Amino acid sequence: MKDTKMSSRKGTGKAPQKIAKQVQEFIADKVEAAGAKGAVLGISGGVDSAVVATLATKALGKDRVFALIMPAGVTKPEDTEDAIRLANGLGIGSKMIALKPLIDAFRTVLKVEQRPLGNLMARVRMTLLYYYANQRNLLVLGTGNKTEISVGYSTKWGDAACDLLPIGDLYKTEVRQLARYLKVPQRILEKAPTAGLWPGQTDEGEMGITYDELDAMLQSGKLNKRVKAMVDASAHKRDGPAVCKMKG
Repeated sequence: MKDTKMSSRKGTGKAPQKIAKQVQEFIADKVEAAGAKGAVLGISGGVDSAVVATLATKALGKDRVFALIMPAGVTKPEDTEDAIRLANGLGIGSKMIALKPLIDAFRTVLKVEQRPLGNLMARVRMTLLYYYANQRNLLVLGTGNKTEISVGYSTKWGDAACDLLPIGDLYKTEVRQLARYLKVPQRILEKAPTAGLWPGQTDEGEMGITYDELDAMLQSGKLNKRVKAMVDASAHKRDGPAVCKMKG
């Protein structure tokens, strides 16, 4: 993720239709440059993946976008339902893969605690995405936004691993505005954002701050102690692996 270093800026100031056009052109250009047949992404029933799926479909056409729906044991049924409805509404190909049997296989050899389990689920999901990407010559689309990237709210080599980050320079509040323009289903727009890593988990609850508050700080560059600590501690996620440079 070397192209997504944390930097403060105001919102784009662009109308949603202009943002949508720019993102669509980005996806189409990158897929063509890679010689890929299309793109694959995970859709969760949340707003970020809904926006990326919608823009990818507009950019590439429904026959060149493939979605995986990967519920875990803690996934709310309504989230899976929303993901299925979204894929069907866009007319894109999709496949549902339940994570439980895969996670249970890990449990047979590991004593998995709650937080490592959440990270494990994210990494299993990305493994599945790259399996289909390799099989079908597709690029993996990430669904992370600038807010999450800036504070490291992601799993390294999990949801943070991808080939393209179409909304990676849009704050969460901007993604919501874009979602309204794209007419993302209201039920998806209204739900509390969650990574679905354990029962009752929500993004804002885990971070201890609302997205509106967080975006205001990040855009102004005036970070409180907690947010600054999050930004500093997550620098390694934005910089990529450190390389030992040979001297002499």
